[in-house]
Amino acid sequence: MKLWDAIIVGGGAAGFFTAINLKERYPNKDVLIIEKDKDLLKKVKISGGGRCNVTHACFEPKELAKFYPRGSKELLGPFHQFCTGDMMGWLDDRGIPTKIEDDNRVFPASNSSQSIIDCFMNESKRLGIKINIRTRLDQIVKEENWKLHCGEDIYFAKNLIFTSGSNPKLWQVLARDLGHNIIAPVPSLFTFNTKDSRIQDLMGISAPLAQVKVRGANLESQGPLLITHWGLSGPAVLKLSAWGALALHQLKYRFTIEVNWLGFVNVEECKEALQAYKKENGRKSVVKNSTYPIPKRLWESFVLDAVNNKDKNWGDLNKQEMSKLAENLVQCAIEVNGKSTFKDEFVTAGGIELSEINFKSFSSKLHDNLYFAGEVINIDAITGGFNFQAAWTGAWIIAQSIE
Repeated sequence: MKLWDAIIVGGGAAGFFTAINLKERYPNKDVLIIEKDKDLLKKVKISGGGRCNVTHACFEPKELAKFYPRGSKELLGPFHQFCTGDMMGWLDDRGIPTKIEDDNRVFPASNSSQSIIDCFMNESKRLGIKINIRTRLDQIVKEENWKLHCGEDIYFAKNLIFTSGSNPKLWQVLARDLGHNIIAPVPSLFTFNTKDSRIQDLMGISAPLAQVKVRGANLESQGPLLITHWGLSGPAVLKLSAWGALALHQLKYRFTIEVNWLGFVNVEECKEALQAYKKENGRKSVVKNSTYPIPKRLWESFVLDAVNNKDKNWGDLNKQEMSKLAENLVQCAIEVNGKSTFKDEFVTAGGIELSEINFKSFSSKLHDNLYFAGEVINIDAITGGFNFQAAWTGAWIIAQSIE
């Protein structure tokens, strides 16, 4: 029976990146990737709307690590070994130039994820990496080497590398056969489902800088906020969902958020601004004349909720109506009743317990010659290319660590 120098479980981004770097370092090593599905590099294909957000243009390891709700401390050292610029250089060396967009997300210059897929597949073919699809791992046995039971087939390997992503069934095998503790997966990037009458018919409207807080929890974020047909999305919500993944799961995704649609204007400042505008523009229509540069339809909705009279002028507003309008603008309480995830781009918190991994080599502390990279580890980040960068870093370090 053939003894492989390394078997990589998972035909995704981290798996291919590990294999390619390992074979480049050791051309004579026999490397095998096994994947339970027929499709390879699925997340690469759909990432960034089909353009593949390969990383984020944050080049300082200390700053980059701050974008990870789970894993920030553990990734700091690894990012000093292989960081954003290294990944961009790696791709450029293989004929895949990248570009940095205004929000610092990094994409291939081709604007197509197929460029990354073709690069990985061509490099794998050039280096002689073996790939077996439709290969399900059922059991792991540690003898002198690793013994993998995959249906009726048995594989042997000197080194075993898991890059299998968020796969609860495989995680059960890891826990059962290897004794690793698994943090149960929960969604990490998701949008908020709401049925608030003030925003229910305003799909597509956004606020460029909003603050969002979860009442009763120490959770808040800021950034662009988008109204969708199911509720609220945009960077402000996605960041909050990542940092609050565990807490919001415990709340069963039923909670109240407080939205400041004006960013950093507090309620007293807002009331003063409304009062000053009222004094100077008493004969003007409230619905048609906004004190702040927010979308017209959003302003109209907030006014009608506070005043309930589309024909009222500023000078006719009473104290209660003024307070309600200010509240809608900067202390807007909205009930959240569930979440919506990104299906194929689904990101989870959970995986191998961080304390059981040596992050100098991304190796197991429980077994020799056992490694983990990517979302199989309890590391996740906000949206923007950060999850891919953690995968590239871990995979590259594994390839340098194997003897």
